[in-house]
Amino acid sequence: MAVPLEDYALIGDCESAALVSRAGSIDWLCWPRFDSDACFAALLGDASNGRWLLTSRDPAARISRRYVDETLVLETRFDTSSGTARVLDFMPPRGNTSDVVRIVIGERGEVDMHTELVLRFGYGASVPWVTKLAPGVWRAIAGPDMTILRTCAPMRGQDLKSVANFSVKGGEQVSFMLTYARSHLEPPPPIDPDKALKDTEDFWREWLGKGRPAGRWSAAVKRSLITLRALFYAPTGGIVAAPTTSLPECIGGVRNWDYRYCWLRDATLALLALMNAGYYEEATRWRDWLVRAVAGSPRQLQIMYGLAGERRLTELELTWLAGYEDSRPVRIGNDAHAQLQLDMFGELMDALHQAREGGLRTTKTAWAVQIEVLAHLAEVWEQPDSGIWEMRGPARHFTHSKIMAWVAFDRAIKDATRFGLRGPVDQWRAVRARIHQQVCERGYDARRNTFVQSYGSDRLDASLLLIPPLGFLPPQDPRIDGTIRAVEKELLHDGFVLRYDTQIAEDGLPPGEGAFLACSFWLTDAYAMCGRRADAEALFERLLGVGNDVGLLAEQYDVRLGRMVGNFPQGFSHLALVNTAFNLFEASKPSAQRSER
Repeated sequence: MAVPLEDYALIGDCESAALVSRAGSIDWLCWPRFDSDACFAALLGDASNGRWLLTSRDPAARISRRYVDETLVLETRFDTSSGTARVLDFMPPRGNTSDVVRIVIGERGEVDMHTELVLRFGYGASVPWVTKLAPGVWRAIAGPDMTILRTCAPMRGQDLKSVANFSVKGGEQVSFMLTYARSHLEPPPPIDPDKALKDTEDFWREWLGKGRPAGRWSAAVKRSLITLRALFYAPTGGIVAAPTTSLPECIGGVRNWDYRYCWLRDATLALLALMNAGYYEEATRWRDWLVRAVAGSPRQLQIMYGLAGERRLTELELTWLAGYEDSRPVRIGNDAHAQLQLDMFGELMDALHQAREGGLRTTKTAWAVQIEVLAHLAEVWEQPDSGIWEMRGPARHFTHSKIMAWVAFDRAIKDATRFGLRGPVDQWRAVRARIHQQVCERGYDARRNTFVQSYGSDRLDASLLLIPPLGFLPPQDPRIDGTIRAVEKELLHDGFVLRYDTQIAEDGLPPGEGAFLACSFWLTDAYAMCGRRADAEALFERLLGVGNDVGLLAEQYDVRLGRMVGNFPQGFSHLALVNTAFNLFEASKPSAQRSER
């Protein structure tokens, strides 16, 4: 059985990331960027795909872990009968190269340790050639990729692995520095592990110190913000949805997608989370990334892009990988990038509107792009699409998609009137009115007093919970209360909300997935907006309890198995957590900001 997702912690340098298991094994590492092919991937099969184990040789050792206060430095403690040692794992954000640093520190007695480094590039496909360059320095090369390992541990080759047994006494320290570079370059210079540790701790504490508190939920918000900052691709300002690919939404199933890209659907939530938490510099960089990514022909607008705004994200299957707990296929790339999803127009326009309302500097380019996007949307909003959930079945008239088209015109009208921007406002008002009328007539089931997933359907969708935060209807409208209660009845299972019922959905895939955690946060927000404060706080506390021991959330939660599923950690889940915390804490709430501004 694979290591449960709950047993992993994240380390990263704001350009790449790794997952470290409770037992001290790095089983997923993508460098020099989140979506790079220079990756080893024991998480998607077995240890032969690449991993780096660093653990106690005592099988009875008691293991505990935590993040060093307000940082992304992971501390794992090994308590044995002969002594105690701790391992500090981190990736210093130094910019030129990517490094993984592992420092073993003896605290008392003597602890026998073991390390096993299985370097494989290309998702486990390429075995590198390893040579010893100097005492304590090893180089591994495969094609364009190179790593340099520096350590005083007695490393030796064994069965295409690099292994070492060593002991650490109280007061002693053994360090490992693994650095990535392109193979045609000279080996990068060594780094001082102690200085790198201090610099890394300072980086995270200084960044976190700029933020705002969130009352009694400040600890959870801080951890989510650190996680989001780790998913922030520093060179471009893009925010990756998750650092992993193909972690299944249903164990053994085929709903396995590559999330190492930047989605427009995250745009407004990300901006509001960053601005409300006090991180205007990151919000500005994300807004600028959005404008650059979508620039060009509006007809070529995509739902997602690469970290630098790349558009070709061709989906491939890696047949040599068994997948997490035999969940095949393993995919890289994402064909959903070519889908028509009308909600992306609303997310883009709302994000740029919220940026203006939040005081971010504006650009003429952004408004010019928006005008062209709206001209295209006016032509296509009545077409069926694939919806927010990127369904691979037949296109439909999804209610949420039409509402987001309404949002696009609504925000443009507000921008033009409030900020003196020029555009065909009367035309936009007319289109906005037609969309609103159509949704209320065709997307609403009067018999059941609920909005429905798509026109003419009797099925529900958790995205309907966004109607009041989006400002489409006020929370006091009886149709909103009816929709919330219908979602509670049909999609709320053991306290968690499904996106939709995959058992009966026509989404082109076999049924079965966990509860999408962001949707449960949306229900919390809906409760708060409708005056159900006690219900909101109770559900929020339940959701906080789903996070693992170091505060990380996956995309989904399998209620039946009691396990996290989907890509991990998931930015959308952590964005929703931050915004919901501020919805419950702040007088100026993110949900109100979207609906009232």
